[in-house]
Amino acid sequence: MKHLMSTIIASVFLLCLLFLVLALSGCSAEKPKADGISPQKMADALHAVIESDRTVYTRNVVNRLVKEEKVIEASEHWKDDKGLPLPAQMFRMGAEMVSEKDAGFTYSLLSMWPVNKQNAPKTDAEKTGLKYVADNPGENYYTEEELGDINYFTAIYADTAVARACIDCHNKHTDSPRSDFKMGEVMGGVVVRIPLN
Repeated sequence: MKHLMSTIIASVFLLCLLFLVLALSGCSAEKPKADGISPQKMADALHAVIESDRTVYTRNVVNRLVKEEKVIEASEHWKDDKGLPLPAQMFRMGAEMVSEKDAGFTYSLLSMWPVNKQNAPKTDAEKTGLKYVADNPGENYYTEEELGDINYFTAIYADTAVARACIDCHNKHTDSPRSDFKMGEVMGGVVVRIPLN
């Protein structure tokens, strides 16, 4: 069982990396050129991969093994508990690995109702964008912002509850500021940043 879980987690991770490489093939993080791709199209493509991998892991690994088959638990302390990483933890591990590679973009998972306070919005763009995607289902938020001496194209996409495991974890967690999430409801947002200079 332990080997099966390691194989599943490794497969999901490798699939995520493959999709990111395919999405980035030939893409430029610079402003659009006649033969290039715009920052918005690049951000949208990256988000499509990120959202798909997150949903696959949440539904087909965590929800299936924890809620449906009840063979293993997902835990914040997954290493010590010999369980599965939570979907948000898998997301953060992937984002950190991409950041270390200096791939020309960054991404993060934030929320107006974070269980982990480090995942709260910090910039005006993050605050405005998270509120916008929560108030406008199906719409994304795009802006430019300057952080340090770098101008960024910043895109924010709704992160919604896609499985019972998401809802139960957030609604029952002692550090959660909300306990009334429902399926399909916006729980936060994926922030993609692409440097423009």
